[in-house]
Amino acid sequence: MKSRFLFGLIVMSLVLAACAPQATPTAAPTAMPEPTVIPTEAPAEPQSIVDIAVADGRFTTLVAAVQAAGLAETLSGEGPFTVFAPTDDAFAALPAGTLDSLLLPENKQQLADILLYHVVPGKVMAADVTGLDGKMADTALEGRQIGVKVDMGSVYLNENTKVIITDIEASNGVIHVIDTVLLPPTDEAAMETKDIVDTAVADGRFTTLVAAVQAAGLAETLKGEGPFTVFAPTDEAFAALPAGTLDSLLLPENKQQLTDILLYHVLSGNVMASDVVGLTSSPTVLGKDITVRVQDGNVYLNDNVQVIITDIETSNGVIHVLDAVLLPPQ
Repeated sequence: MKSRFLFGLIVMSLVLAACAPQATPTAAPTAMPEPTVIPTEAPAEPQSIVDIAVADGRFTTLVAAVQAAGLAETLSGEGPFTVFAPTDDAFAALPAGTLDSLLLPENKQQLADILLYHVVPGKVMAADVTGLDGKMADTALEGRQIGVKVDMGSVYLNENTKVIITDIEASNGVIHVIDTVLLPPTDEAAMETKDIVDTAVADGRFTTLVAAVQAAGLAETLKGEGPFTVFAPTDEAFAALPAGTLDSLLLPENKQQLTDILLYHVLSGNVMASDVVGLTSSPTVLGKDITVRVQDGNVYLNDNVQVIITDIETSNGVIHVLDAVLLPPQ
């Protein structure tokens, strides 16, 4: 009897176990995939003028000439420089044998002079070049300038050398591409150094200053032995004077006032840029001082008139170019 009862309990336990809900198996945790790293290109290092010319492929002759002249390090320097770069085709158009001759070691200086004649100090973008229409621009070849002409939207240097590509920017300046090689003038007249007045007349940026000097009767003085240092305002500097000021100054009855203003732009002696930066003030020929301030490598006279071009040497002194007209204190 007891055995039957025990057997019944076992059967009932088995039935209940079979009817119980089955446990849901727990899934093993799935590892999250690592984020995919997308490779990024490192920003390109800024290239110098020489590096760009080498990489471009259109300037193999120019690069060879720069290396032969020993100018590669200079044009890879801080600058900034503006380089008018002749293409290989431009060099190929030179008279037969010219390039081979220039690349000879004994003609290294002549080659360097030609290359420096293609370089303008500073970073002169295309918009600035077109603003020089009808004017002359100083080159890195001392005492030599190039003429700029704008015709039908194109820029020409020395009348017939065309700028065909502009504004190739480099870490130390800018390249403009030209279709012929520029040759510096070598005739005796070009080699002769002009006096301050003749230099100002030939430059083209100082037509108003020249007119004022003539109206004040100072042309003969500034053509004299000197030496003089002239801080020369550009035509744009005179144009920025209050309306009617210049017309008034050019009247015969205001000749003394005009003379005083012009003499306030003149120092006695040959004061080069390296001398100017060491000054805090300097007496002018008028007898009144101008103040000198150097900030971030730029020179300012009377606080806010900037010297924008320096050391234009003449036979009787030196010219430094200003962006505004200096007015003597009353």
